[in-house]
Amino acid sequence: MTTDAQGTGKRAVKAVIPAAGLATRFLPATKAVPKELLPVVDRPVLQYIVEEAAAAGITDVLLVTGRGKTSMVDHFDRRPDVEQRLEEKGDLERLAAVRRTSELADIYTVRQGEPLGLGHAVGTAASHIGDNAFAVLLGDEFVDEDSPLLPDMLDLQARTGGIVLAFIEVKPEETSRYGIASVRESDLGTDVVEVTGLVEKPAPSEAPSNLAVVGRYVLPAKIFDVIADTKPGSGGEIQLTDAMATLLEAGTPVHGIVYRGHRYDTGQPLGYLQTVVELAVKRADLGAEFRAWLTDFVGGQKG
Repeated sequence: MTTDAQGTGKRAVKAVIPAAGLATRFLPATKAVPKELLPVVDRPVLQYIVEEAAAAGITDVLLVTGRGKTSMVDHFDRRPDVEQRLEEKGDLERLAAVRRTSELADIYTVRQGEPLGLGHAVGTAASHIGDNAFAVLLGDEFVDEDSPLLPDMLDLQARTGGIVLAFIEVKPEETSRYGIASVRESDLGTDVVEVTGLVEKPAPSEAPSNLAVVGRYVLPAKIFDVIADTKPGSGGEIQLTDAMATLLEAGTPVHGIVYRGHRYDTGQPLGYLQTVVELAVKRADLGAEFRAWLTDFVGGQKG
């Protein structure tokens, strides 16, 4: 890999997944079951995210958890009793699927004592990450495995040594839901832009562009010192966007990749249901039968 004057050439191999939220939109389902473990067909949301990280070469995943979230760690642990039962039954396909969860990456945890914002959640990872660049993957979204995003982000961060963000294009009326970037052209690759500013959840009339920051970041370790000094911002929380804006002002290069693939957003009930349906119809073992049923069902609803 070619390294410029600022980059290290060393690709990040650790990821942080903030997953301590209360998931109030899904209550009462999430009263005892973490939102991250809600199933999408036969795999929980969190497994899709860890699989995305593992496919990009991430070998170390830190889950930022909260009260009542220990089952997330259990999902990636071995279950010798279940494995033995499946082996005895000759159900080798499910046996392989169960074993695979414990082989994806090394899983670690840290507790976020209070839900004080995304910046605060990322800050709890400081001692685990150390001095290395790392990825942050939000715990309620993932991308189509046929159109990966994270590998390009990791490569770009290794080249620049700075911050790399993931963008999607949104409608003007949606800007108040996201961090929005002001950008200029970059010569670092297709769909790569240089970020000149970040604004957290601006009104449409104040948005500098239609490029919204979504839940994938690759960050240098110096972000931790900035987070520690960041005051509460939007919503009274410590915002990661504010900490990144501070680094940008101090001269840290910030780039973004505009993602053109398919992104699944399970953070709200409608998006979660859409994700279940979309992935179910793509399944080789379920898709044809489920699609036929769905077509009949929707046709019946028209009456």
